[in-house]
Amino acid sequence: MQKQKCSLDLYSRFLIASQNRYTATELSRVAPEENVHHDAITNWLASARFDPKEIWNQVKDLVEPSHGYLVVDDTVLDKRYSETNDLIKLQYSGNEHGLIKGIGVVNLLWTDHEKFIPVDYRQYHPKIDEKDKNDLFQEMVKKAVKRGFSPHAVLFDSWYASVKNIKFIRGLEWRFICNLKSNRLVSEQKGTYVPIQDLNLANKQVRQVWLKEFGTILVCKLVARNGDITYLATNDLSLTKYDEFTRHFAHRWKIETFHRGLKQTTGIEKCQATTISSQKTHIFAAFVAFMKLERTRLKDQTSWYEQKAQIHRMTVASYLYCSNP
Repeated sequence: MQKQKCSLDLYSRFLIASQNRYTATELSRVAPEENVHHDAITNWLASARFDPKEIWNQVKDLVEPSHGYLVVDDTVLDKRYSETNDLIKLQYSGNEHGLIKGIGVVNLLWTDHEKFIPVDYRQYHPKIDEKDKNDLFQEMVKKAVKRGFSPHAVLFDSWYASVKNIKFIRGLEWRFICNLKSNRLVSEQKGTYVPIQDLNLANKQVRQVWLKEFGTILVCKLVARNGDITYLATNDLSLTKYDEFTRHFAHRWKIETFHRGLKQTTGIEKCQATTISSQKTHIFAAFVAFMKLERTRLKDQTSWYEQKAQIHRMTVASYLYCSNP
């Protein structure tokens, strides 16, 4: 009997349905066609070629480019037990608060008040393409411009808040809201600079200052319950009210929710393949799987996690029914 080929739809649905095993062997065991052999799945993973930019075709009907926010951030797919290749490198993980072996992924998320839509992503592999994360940041934003985006603001953390990046956003005549490291130099009047942490900035106060090598911005500070301070900055000089300023920036945290959901519901970190091409295919399929979950969440108001639980629940119920003496 001729072996059936694997497909993006089959593989992405498998990622949703599986609870902890994401191997080709496991998919071959549960595939609806008995002759989908694991070697056919392995060959598909290795030979399929999906460009990260193609994720746009999966999501564009859900996006309103002239509204909402674009959020940029990166995450590390934990590969500490995997064989090292040019895609897997030692890098800092915020979750682990230290260095781990992993695959870096820089994401561009579009969100309004409800949706979590990944519109682009890039794998971070400087040995292959000689691009750092800032290069990937600007590459994705440029692509967003060509796709007709004009967001309310671009949101990102201090890692991406380099002078080069914020000048790039300003050059597009877009607004940005970001946080700054405490040692960034600002001045009430151009020429005399102090670290922003030394600026006379009261709690819930918004002040106009001059950011060194950039120009006029508004700044404020967020004080957490444990006393930690985050300094925010924007080139939108209309955000003079603290509550409005911080309300816009709060949308940045949606990308953290997205990263957590992507990892916990799609098995994106669980591919055991050793080749770069197979890992890339698996990552793309995981994004597609997430979007299947997000579409259902928007339609039925069922969370990503509950959708996974429902599948597991049906399996357990079927087992209990069939094994009932």
